[in-house]
Amino acid sequence: MTDPADGSNDNRSSMWGGRFRAGPAEAMERFNACLEDDKRLAMEDVAGSIAHARMLARQDILSGDESDLIVDGLARVREEIVSGAFVWKPALEDVHMNVEGRLRELIGEVAGKLHTGRSRNDQVATDIRLWTRASLHRIEEALKDAQRAFLSQAKGHEESVMPGFTHLQIAQPISYAQWCLAYVEMLGRDASRMADACARLNESPLGAAALAGTPHPIDRPSTAEALHFDRPMRNSLDAVSARDFCLEAVAAASICATHLSRLAEELVIFATPQFGYIKQSDAYSTGSSIMPQKRNPDAAELLRGKAGMVAGAFVALTVATKGLPLAYSKDLQETKRPLMDALDGLEECLEIAARMVETMTPNTEAMARDAGEGFATATDVADMLAQAGMPFRDAHHVVGALVALCEDEGCKLHELPLAKAQSVSPAVSQEMLDGLTPLASLKRRTSEGGTSPESARAQIVWWRERLG
Repeated sequence: MTDPADGSNDNRSSMWGGRFRAGPAEAMERFNACLEDDKRLAMEDVAGSIAHARMLARQDILSGDESDLIVDGLARVREEIVSGAFVWKPALEDVHMNVEGRLRELIGEVAGKLHTGRSRNDQVATDIRLWTRASLHRIEEALKDAQRAFLSQAKGHEESVMPGFTHLQIAQPISYAQWCLAYVEMLGRDASRMADACARLNESPLGAAALAGTPHPIDRPSTAEALHFDRPMRNSLDAVSARDFCLEAVAAASICATHLSRLAEELVIFATPQFGYIKQSDAYSTGSSIMPQKRNPDAAELLRGKAGMVAGAFVALTVATKGLPLAYSKDLQETKRPLMDALDGLEECLEIAARMVETMTPNTEAMARDAGEGFATATDVADMLAQAGMPFRDAHHVVGALVALCEDEGCKLHELPLAKAQSVSPAVSQEMLDGLTPLASLKRRTSEGGTSPESARAQIVWWRERLG
């Protein structure tokens, strides 16, 4: 096996080699290695070790001089990692042994005392929680940035009418502001889910050791506080076994990626000449090598495609953890890659989405052109008949007949002669027909959260107060 300090093949010197007469096969070493993923945890690993070393001194498990030597050595290791001077040794398997090995090179055998009262099991669980917490905090900020981009688009478009769709068929007029604000709401819930996931993962496993705790008189609350956890985890077995915080974080990421995929789909559709509602900036569009006229919405399409990777990461995590007995199994090594891929990928997607949204240009003329198509204001007639005293189901039937009549006559509802409209129902008035413009329809939707200009302005104010 390998020496923890220099990576040489000396089975007797490995961290667990005393049990074995021979080292693992080279193929097993490659299969067992996780260093490429573990490198991402280096700063967290050093931070956890510094907190642990200081606690050991406070508890008189190490002397003050030993602790200071270890902490100073770890600070040097951290500097090397940041500068890129740190030499990673694949033979040492993981980040923990690489850091400890380099520490021993720097300060000698006292480095071996650092591992008192802990195991790689609680060490890696701590590292992953620290990494995930930082990632979720960055995602929360990226979500707010994307929300601000939508708010910027919404401002001033409270009366810019566009079609609202169901089944991708024109349904009712809405405002461009209302469309933007719908995504602000979705992303707000995503941010809330990230915060919830952070709150649940913010407990410290450090000091749980392999699975049963330790006989050393360690102070777990102090290391939890030093690492900005809310508290130590109550149960040592759960502390090293739990990866549900990874599942929860990636589940939240998957939901968010689904929202971004829905946005991307709409942007792809709205950018087509058949719609023409949105023009993406040159910075987030591409062309064709053969068709010079093309403006392809590649950023939106990639956004839509990458959502599949995030959803796939959630499936991978679920399958990797679904049948594991307590406490630690090597299967848990395979949870790091999907966790990191999902959260890294989502953070990148949010950055692109925010920039794409803030630089796109709405074509309000094209939106207004279509806002009254497809008898989009038909529901308004039914509502007005109901407000005049007709049962809504009866009004629904009357308007359905009016639409059929308009199709026969080749006209829109507001163009239908009053006499013909009243042949369907005498309750129909000229005032009703005259009030069927898309903007008038928009302004009638005054219920809380509706698409009236006043409602849209109130939503914008509400979100600006919270997002800054």
